[in-house]
Amino acid sequence: MTRQQTASTADTDRWSLPDRLTIGGATIAAGVFGDGPPVVLVHGTPSSSYLWRAVIPHLAEQNTVYVWDLPGYGDSTSVPGEPVAIHTHARVLARLVEHWGLEQPALVGHDIGAATVLRAHLVEGVPVRRIALLDAAVLSPWVTPVAQHMQRHLDVYRTMPTHIFQRIIEAHLDTATHRSLPSSTAETYLRPFTGPSGQQRYLDQVQYFDERDTDDVVEKLGTVDVPVQILWGADDEWLDRSFADDLASRIPGARAAFVPGAGHFLTEDAPDRVAQVLADFLAESRPAV
Repeated sequence: MTRQQTASTADTDRWSLPDRLTIGGATIAAGVFGDGPPVVLVHGTPSSSYLWRAVIPHLAEQNTVYVWDLPGYGDSTSVPGEPVAIHTHARVLARLVEHWGLEQPALVGHDIGAATVLRAHLVEGVPVRRIALLDAAVLSPWVTPVAQHMQRHLDVYRTMPTHIFQRIIEAHLDTATHRSLPSSTAETYLRPFTGPSGQQRYLDQVQYFDERDTDDVVEKLGTVDVPVQILWGADDEWLDRSFADDLASRIPGARAAFVPGAGHFLTEDAPDRVAQVLADFLAESRPAV
């Protein structure tokens, strides 16, 4: 990467992006890597830009890669007075694209990051050259049964002893991948949600998972006129692979591919394969639909 910055890439280190931007009153952690056509990576939940750490170096060989933590996730703060929700994330993404001076970037989103990417383009009007959607939380029902239960019983989870809550989150994270995460990697994912403040932070995120944020996005899927790559973990236990085919059928010209032996966090199970598929897609000269 010719524009190397100081984000840590070791599982045992505390992952942190180097830049701090003020967007909509929130402090957004961000980083820029490499040189070439611009691509913005958008993580989902419950994660942060750490999800992309093994993909960034590969993509940065041929692209300028913009990475950030969603408001209320990772090292980013929430937008004052706004829920930690997809519609907020999409507005912040639109502001970031403007801040970075990107005219027509590629957007890559995972989980609710995929919904954020689509909403930024279809609702907020961000012009893009192509879109990649990974294990996308877009088509209903995308709120998982675990999250639905938490939403119905928020008071119980907010007052639950912290050590019990921590075990629940650990068990949930264990189903995010097909293979077991190394302990240091799991600890990095869990670290933002430890202790009483971490417990409240996790529940603040879950509280605002709202499928109404994707209803108008789904209505507009047929208007997408740029190349779209859908990539899915073949063994995703959170969002079944059937969502991938359904999503592809609603977007003109979109194609779906599956990563064997990968779960919902497919960048953990198969980072090299994911990076290669994305790099190939971003390098294509395939015309818009």
